[in-house]
Amino acid sequence: MEGLGINLGYLLVQIIAFIVIYTLMTRFIYDALIRMLSERRTRIAKGLEDAAAAATARRNAETEGEKIIAAARAEGAKLVEDARVRADEVGKQIHAEANTDAEKIRSDARTAAGAERDQQLAGLRGQVAAIAIAAAQKLIGEALDQKRQQALVDSFFSKVPDSAKKLGGHVEVVSAMPLNDAEQAKAKQEIGSDDVSFSVDPSILGGLIVRAGDRVVDGSVRSGLNDLASHLN
Repeated sequence: MEGLGINLGYLLVQIIAFIVIYTLMTRFIYDALIRMLSERRTRIAKGLEDAAAAATARRNAETEGEKIIAAARAEGAKLVEDARVRADEVGKQIHAEANTDAEKIRSDARTAAGAERDQQLAGLRGQVAAIAIAAAQKLIGEALDQKRQQALVDSFFSKVPDSAKKLGGHVEVVSAMPLNDAEQAKAKQEIGSDDVSFSVDPSILGGLIVRAGDRVVDGSVRSGLNDLASHLN
């Protein structure tokens, strides 16, 4: 070995030193490094798994969130539509109630006006009767007794036309002045019906107009004057 220039003792020392260093490095450095790398690899793998799980959870959350938003939008749209429908229904109801109230006010006003008119006409009845009696006396040139005066007043205010007697059914009687209870009862008896309604129209001047269904019997003073005027022409 010496002939080859190799110092056997030195070589053995180097071999032993290498073995010792290798053993030490393997025991205390390499194995620890391997464990550290393995642990690091495990942590990285665990981190990747956690990241993948987090990404999946995020995607699931986004999908679920989109579903919730879509459902909320649909529910919101339904609530808005329901509110619009209810608002329309309430508006129509309010409009109908307003129309009903307005019609009631108009009807009450017409009734009150009619009652006021009838009251005023009733107050004028005596004057009209007096004028009619005076005119009749002027025409015949003599005074009328009480019985003839009453017959004239009855004829002027409440005489039922002969063709209107015994009509039956529902009958409407129109007079120029409001009829009193006795005159209404007499008119019902002569017409032959208990189903009789009475109304007032001062424009007919006097007498009665009787309507029963499509039939109209006009015994008004206005009608008589119109007939007289037509004959004079």
